[in-house]
Amino acid sequence: MSDFFTPSLSALEPYTPGEQPQGKTYIKLNTNESPFAPSPQVLEAVNRAEVENLRLYSDPASAALCRTIADRFGLAPENVVCGNGSDELLSFAIRAFCDAGRALACPDITYGFYKVWCRLWGVENHVIPLKEDFSLDTADYEDLGETILIANPNAPTGKALSRAQIEKILQTNPDSVVVIDEAYVDFGGESCVPLIQSYPNLLVVQTCSKSRSLAGARLGFALGQKALIEDLNRIKYSFNPYNINRLTTVAGIAAMQDEAYLEKCTAAIVQSRAWTTAQLRALGFAVQDSLANFVFARCPAMPGGQLYAELKKAGILVRHFDAPRTADWLRITIGSQGEMESLIEAVKRIIGKE
Repeated sequence: MSDFFTPSLSALEPYTPGEQPQGKTYIKLNTNESPFAPSPQVLEAVNRAEVENLRLYSDPASAALCRTIADRFGLAPENVVCGNGSDELLSFAIRAFCDAGRALACPDITYGFYKVWCRLWGVENHVIPLKEDFSLDTADYEDLGETILIANPNAPTGKALSRAQIEKILQTNPDSVVVIDEAYVDFGGESCVPLIQSYPNLLVVQTCSKSRSLAGARLGFALGQKALIEDLNRIKYSFNPYNINRLTTVAGIAAMQDEAYLEKCTAAIVQSRAWTTAQLRALGFAVQDSLANFVFARCPAMPGGQLYAELKKAGILVRHFDAPRTADWLRITIGSQGEMESLIEAVKRIIGKE
C-alpha cells in the first residue's frame, strides 16, 4: 500500500478470485466455469465484421441485448439493465439501495464479494448466520427494514430457497429492496423472475458466465420493475456508460437466443453433478444437496486444506475457503464427465480407497 492510498479504505480486504493457473495444465474445478464451449451461434456472431467494428463505441443502452433478454423472460426492455458481469450490477445495487442509514443484510456463508462491496461503499453489512446445516431460515429476513441480498442457489453451499420462501421475504419487507442473485439458477433452482411484476421491491440478477459459457465475455443482467432499473442505470451512467463491449453484446444476444443449447449443457452438468455426489458419498464424504454447477463436500478422513493441497499436487484445482465454518469443506465445480471421473480417481488415491 502506498502513502497516497486513501486512509478511509486502508482496511479494505479485496475479494480473492479463484486461482487462474499459468504455465501448468490443471483440471480446473475451482471457479464454476462451464466445461462447454459457447453456443455455436455465438461463434458465428463474433465474426470478422464485428471485430472490425471494435473501432466504434458500443451502444451505452445495450438496446438490442436488453430487448433480447426481455423477450427471453417475457418482460419489456425497460425491465432490463446489462452489466460487465453480474458482479458490476450487484455492486451497483448495493450502492443504489444502501447508505449510512440502510444496511445490507446477507448470510454469513455466501458469495464473498458482498462484504467487500459493503466496505468499498461504506455500507454496514448485517451478517445473518446460516443454520448449522448451511440452510437459510427465511424468518431471519422478515421485517428487517434493510436491503436484502440472497444468492439463490447459494454459493458455496449450492442450497436453494423456493420461490414461495422468497416471496414471503418480499411480502414482509415492502419498503426494502430484495436482491436475488441467481447466478446458478439454471442448474435446478426456481427463478424469482415471475414475481417481478407483482413486487416493485424485487431485483433479480443473473449472469451469462455459468450456464451460457460466457465467463470470459463478462456479461450479467438485472431484471426488475422500471423504477429499480432506472436506479441502476443512474449509477451505471455515473460510472461507466459503455460497460458492455461490442463483442460481448453480439455474443450475449446469440447465447440468449439458443435455448436448446442452454438446456443441453445444463442437463449434462446436472447429470454429472448427481454422479459426482453419489461417488463422493460412497467414499464417505458429506455432500450438500446442490442445485448449482458445483458441490460442497467434506471428507471426514482428511482436513479440507490438506485435501485441497493433495488434489492440486495431482493436477486438480478445487476451491477451499479457510474460514471457521467452512475450513473442512471444498467447493468442487462440475466439469465434464471425464474431468469428474478423474477427480474421483484422484480422491480415491489420496485417501487410500483405490
